[in-house]
Amino acid sequence: MKKLAVRIITVMLALITLMSCAVTGAGAISFPNEVKFKSKRALMVNMDNWQTVFEQNADERCYPASTTKIMTFIVAYEHVDDIDKTKVTIKKSIIDKLKSTGSSMAHLDEHIGKKMSVKDLLYSMMVPSGNDAALTLADYIGGGSTDKFVKMMNEKAEELGCKDTHFMNPDGLHDENHYTTARDLYIITKHALTLPDFETISNATEWLCEGEKTPVVTTNYMIDKNRGGEYYYMYAKGIKTGTTDQAGRCLVTSATADKHSYLLILLGAPYKEGEYEEYDTFTDAADLFRWALTALELQTVKTSATPICERDVKLAWGKNKVTLVPEKDLNAVVPKDIAEKNIVVETSIDGEKDGEEKPLEAPLSPDKAVGTATVYYRANDNSELQKLATVNLVPAKQIDRSGILAVLDVMGTIFKSYWFLVIGAAIILILFIYVIVAKIHRKRMAKRRKVKRYRNF
Repeated sequence: MKKLAVRIITVMLALITLMSCAVTGAGAISFPNEVKFKSKRALMVNMDNWQTVFEQNADERCYPASTTKIMTFIVAYEHVDDIDKTKVTIKKSIIDKLKSTGSSMAHLDEHIGKKMSVKDLLYSMMVPSGNDAALTLADYIGGGSTDKFVKMMNEKAEELGCKDTHFMNPDGLHDENHYTTARDLYIITKHALTLPDFETISNATEWLCEGEKTPVVTTNYMIDKNRGGEYYYMYAKGIKTGTTDQAGRCLVTSATADKHSYLLILLGAPYKEGEYEEYDTFTDAADLFRWALTALELQTVKTSATPICERDVKLAWGKNKVTLVPEKDLNAVVPKDIAEKNIVVETSIDGEKDGEEKPLEAPLSPDKAVGTATVYYRANDNSELQKLATVNLVPAKQIDRSGILAVLDVMGTIFKSYWFLVIGAAIILILFIYVIVAKIHRKRMAKRRKVKRYRNF
């Protein structure tokens, strides 16, 4: 039942998200900032309206390391009815596969032959980033086949709309054909956040598995006040770290302050075991969060009463102009110091082409859109336009149709129609021929009368 319920809930949440995106029309945008960071790829999204606020190389393929386990969590969680009561036997054959791989472990070798709950395994995978827990879950869900589980991971990625993601394993160990992008990883994480237990598990700093005396401890220093030291950031929450020589440092995390939340994906920060082992993702994340939380805010860029443009209107008695306004208030995350010159609006009115304005026809109602307005952000006169949103345009007021003008318009339309002109021309031609024929006929008749009169003499 739980599996079915989770699937129904996640589908509903996905539909709600899609509907929300259709209403707000929030687009991808990257606001300029002064943050200096070392991660090669970044994507930051405001979680209040799921608007992108910053990105760098977000569509570039790269290795995800242990951030892979976010997808492992999704597939495992969605295929287990009860994570508390479902028990999994820890197999020696699975643990042995990780020998000499340099894997981060949750010490499941101490439980070989015993059973652990799926819940404990999920914590063991996400908190200390245990590859042994990830492989054990994959083997169990895949019915003894890790390859089958990986296939399920790839199918889920495709279902979610990931365009540049391919998994080869459930733990993130390096493989040339195991890759994703910051944007795809955002899509995956956004879905994971809809699962009831994901946020709690991914934000835990430690977890004591059943029967254990020592808890497993998080690899994410940003959320660990006791062990994080200089990397601890009080506003951070979860989500997953990852590190290999090939992938570099990777991090998926979020932060909430002053009722604003941001989700951040960082991939490819410098790392080389034994040579360079700094945690640049943590400092990068903290700096980007500080910028976003202090420099950006959710504002009403255009209200439903803001005049966007005017158009001529026909068939309305005593009214020849109509003002068009946004269908709804347009809310977007923008810099706090944004000025009117930073906002550029381009309109598209139904029936107009190549910039040529055409009059709108009454009746017109505020309930019916007559076009759209695309709102852009421009940092300065020399910068490119970046799309904030597209909103429907509606008349500011109701404009009724005039019956008299409508009849006259119909008549005018008829008079200008192709077939009316053809028929009219044909009638004129017939009349012209008739006149000529009649004239010829009269001449002949007159000539005959003359001849008859002459004969009579």
